[in-house]
Amino acid sequence: MKIKHIRTRVFEWKGKVVPPQAHFCTNAVDILYERGDAMGSFRFHGWLVVEIECDDGTVGIGNCALAPRVAKQIIDEYLAPIAIGEDPFDNEYIWQKMYRRTLAWGRKGIGMAAISAVDIALWDIMGKAVKKPVFKLLGGRTKEKIWCYASKLYNNDDRDAFLGEAQGYLEDGFTAMKMRFGYGPKDGPKGMAKNIEQVRLLRELVGDEVDIMLECYMGWTLEYARRMLPRLAEFNPRWIEEPVIGDDVEGYQELKKMNIIPVSGGEHEFTSYGFKDLLERRAVDVIQYDTNRVGGITAARKINAMAEAWSVPVIPHAGQMHNYHLTMASTASPMSEFFPVFDVEVGNELFYYIFDGEPRPEKGYLQLSDDTPGLGITLSDKHLSDFTIIE
Repeated sequence: MKIKHIRTRVFEWKGKVVPPQAHFCTNAVDILYERGDAMGSFRFHGWLVVEIECDDGTVGIGNCALAPRVAKQIIDEYLAPIAIGEDPFDNEYIWQKMYRRTLAWGRKGIGMAAISAVDIALWDIMGKAVKKPVFKLLGGRTKEKIWCYASKLYNNDDRDAFLGEAQGYLEDGFTAMKMRFGYGPKDGPKGMAKNIEQVRLLRELVGDEVDIMLECYMGWTLEYARRMLPRLAEFNPRWIEEPVIGDDVEGYQELKKMNIIPVSGGEHEFTSYGFKDLLERRAVDVIQYDTNRVGGITAARKINAMAEAWSVPVIPHAGQMHNYHLTMASTASPMSEFFPVFDVEVGNELFYYIFDGEPRPEKGYLQLSDDTPGLGITLSDKHLSDFTIIE
């Protein structure tokens, strides 16, 4: 069995998009005095799909969402020549070749996202070849079903809409949910008060038997976060997410040492080397890599093993099938993120418009089939007219 051909396509959304002012979240650009839509830098309305075909006709599907046009070029020009002709079951060898031949420029960011997409497709091929779901290749079922938290609840200054959305998640059976803060350092004490009021409203609605998580999306500074954490502690959040930018590891360390609210991060970290650093420096209480950024399933399973040894839970970013298979197979992963799909705004929702086979939670839990080989997703043709496709 040899890799015969690698096809890459970028799916760029041209359908209806929720206006930026409807849902906003503090983010890394907010610290600047920038006019316009600061969140625009993080709205991914394009997605890269990689199809790897083997000489026996088996096709594996991989994907990534970071700068998909650039990732496509990286795969076409650099990674495809490395992988074509190889046995897909030599996935560690292929990964190391891709990683080491692109070290000068590809260790993090888009280069690693491109490697992730290829690697995910290889695992899909391996599962299909042996007629087993990917999680069976990773260690098998470690939980009966996967507990999910609903991840949306953007701050739009509409109290009724915010609480109505949260009430909907309760009625759907979710016992955990994550909200986004709307304000950061440049908004001063008034913004702080609005942030705190938002959390207060959510806690009062859901009660004490529902976990709530708080998302900053790198939009705070260490000084601002130090002031906020003591004021948020009374609401008993499960974690506060990405309070500072990913490169500020010392900032994460300082906030974790405060021991007020658990601190999560890693959505913007890469490879086992990056997470080795976070673990050894005791910088995070929760790891949140995304498989289609971190280096694919090959890298993610190594991070899971390290995290288990350090007793740090792994709760991957964004749900999606590549993350669910790792969660199912790892005792380090107690739950998964799930993006409810009722509109398109920041881009994670595009996964559901491009692929079929994604499970939906029932009463806050989702299930993976023991009988569906590979990742269990196929390309969808239901929304093709809403995309511009770049070959």
